[in-house]
Amino acid sequence: MRETLQSGWRRLEHGFDAAFGSALNPLRHLGALGFLMFWLLAASGIYLYALLDTSAVQAWHSIERLSREQPLAGGLLRSLHRYAADAFVLLMLAHLLREWLFGHWRAFRRFSWLTGVPLLPFAFVCAIGGFWLNWDQLGQFSASATAEWLDRLPLFATPLTRNFLNAEAVSDRLFSLFVFVHLGMPLLLVFGLWFHVQRISRAAVFPPRALAAGSVAALLALALAQPVLSQAPADLARVPAPLAYDWLLLFVHPLVEATSAGAVWLALAAALAFLFALPFTPFTPRAAARTPVAVVDPANCNGCRRCFDDCPYAAVTMVPHPNQRIGRQLAQVDADLCASCGICVGACPSSTPFRSIAELVTGIDMPTAPIGALRRALREALAAPAQPTIVVFGCDRGARVDTLAGPGVAPFSLMCAGALPPSFVEYALRDGAAAVLVSGCRAGGCEFRLGQRWSAQRLAGAREPHLRAAVPRERIAAVWGDAGDEAALRRALAQLRARLAPTQPAIEQPAHG
Repeated sequence: MRETLQSGWRRLEHGFDAAFGSALNPLRHLGALGFLMFWLLAASGIYLYALLDTSAVQAWHSIERLSREQPLAGGLLRSLHRYAADAFVLLMLAHLLREWLFGHWRAFRRFSWLTGVPLLPFAFVCAIGGFWLNWDQLGQFSASATAEWLDRLPLFATPLTRNFLNAEAVSDRLFSLFVFVHLGMPLLLVFGLWFHVQRISRAAVFPPRALAAGSVAALLALALAQPVLSQAPADLARVPAPLAYDWLLLFVHPLVEATSAGAVWLALAAALAFLFALPFTPFTPRAAARTPVAVVDPANCNGCRRCFDDCPYAAVTMVPHPNQRIGRQLAQVDADLCASCGICVGACPSSTPFRSIAELVTGIDMPTAPIGALRRALREALAAPAQPTIVVFGCDRGARVDTLAGPGVAPFSLMCAGALPPSFVEYALRDGAAAVLVSGCRAGGCEFRLGQRWSAQRLAGAREPHLRAAVPRERIAAVWGDAGDEAALRRALAQLRARLAPTQPAIEQPAHG
């Protein structure tokens, strides 16, 4: 079932790619968009709280005056605050769903999963508490219903519902509790979000500018078109009239009404227990398998820190080099954090195939796919070919390059496009390849987060190690496609063939290391 849902999600992502472009696809930036909504909530909430009277008698009136007397500074920000809260919860749930569908709870991702799950109840508690501060009929209903629901737990000496028996029971002290709930939980969220991204290098806490601007503009348009207004003031002597309900943030109340308080507690506890237990339960045979992690060779590691800079999961740290030379460092791999993606191999300057040693050994390598084996296979493929050969370097997680195998094409699939040292492109051309095609996941869709980005930047000369400027760009092409995008891969190959010149210019021979 999960595989079917995963395929459906992938089709949905590709549909959004067609509309927004892969780099600006909101479904590929759910976590970053969630952070954006949190920043909007924090900024608008600080302003609103500065103007809010948090007394039981004046709370409703102060918010009403804010909306009526300051329709732009106050009313617009209030509406933006509510809609950002709805968007924050939606994005969190969508992010959780996507990570579950793609199996991102195992091994090196376990920490992020386990620190992300607690953020869900924190977010809902904070959102529900915000309705209480308004103290209109919806806030009254939510506060009373929450008190009844909490009373089902054997935690309190006296029932919480006694605070809502009459108007006199609703005191400023109770409102202080409301303020603590609505403001204290965001502080826990800040800490939780910080903890959540601790083992992720270059965590995206802000989406691309164009996507951020579009998202904020959409929320502002919604706030202008459908401003959030208070309902009638709370009155404990009367049953609330029909309410304009927020079904997303307050879903728990109708759920309790439809079932029972105990049933909802059990359902939520079971759901959280399932999410917490997921990383420790091998639901598929693949979950129990683990690819060997990257291995550092001290004799070839010069402490350049490129693998440290490029690792997407902070699995590489730098330690003093065992040769005791001042200023020298050695890369060290944390096996629990290593994604086995090989991006560090593509970053290592000693991974160049132009080295004159018979057996290519690099400073950091993958035991299951050593870079020396790639050089040997490339040499064999280009040894006296019957016709000009186009070398295709691809990604195991992206479009399948093995579908291109045939006369005149030599495909090589790596565990990630970022595992390809750019010097291999030049080496293939020098060794007789007619052209080189590099393929990887779509922009923003790399299974290992940064592999496609680093690969594109290295080929463009914007990141070390980069492809030398002397390499003829007309004989090189790159195409970024997910699994299922084999048609785009074939089109890119056909276009590369079409522009190949009858004769190929010589490539400057690099110095051997």
